[in-house]
Amino acid sequence: MSLSDITRLRTGTADDLDAVNAIIESAVMTWNLPERVKRLSMPSYRYDVHDLEHLEFIVAESAAGNLIGVATWEPAEGGDTPEQQQGLLLHGLYVDPEFHHRRIGSRLLEAALEAGRQGGFDGLLVKASKDAQRFFAARGLQRLSVKKTGDYPHRYWFDFTQNGEASLVA
Repeated sequence: MSLSDITRLRTGTADDLDAVNAIIESAVMTWNLPERVKRLSMPSYRYDVHDLEHLEFIVAESAAGNLIGVATWEPAEGGDTPEQQQGLLLHGLYVDPEFHHRRIGSRLLEAALEAGRQGGFDGLLVKASKDAQRFFAARGLQRLSVKKTGDYPHRYWFDFTQNGEASLVA
């Protein structure tokens, strides 16, 4: 599949949840964690219809109509963002492992950034998995330091006030 085979990004619906959860499970199973940890934590990564009450999400769809990626977001808690700025939290970004390294994740991230800009947020906050840190750093997100007990250790921030309309580095 080439990049041109991806026909669109579109808003996800409740009907997409089974396919979305299959993508998430496939992606999580590639993480560098013990198999038992992945199995036990999997329920916390899956989305259900109640999540749609507070999350927005988009899906990447192939030309054949198959879902191959998903990104979800919601407003961030003020204590998680730099200097109490208003942030949009990228809740999840997952790409079917068969389609890694084809800019699908970058396109989903760009869509989340655009949603943040359009929503009037100061920036986009990401609480990345350990394995995803290089992805976000390579796209210009800045790692936030751990300042207090309880801070998630792999937080990244894309500041709209400093980066304006800048596009991501591929």
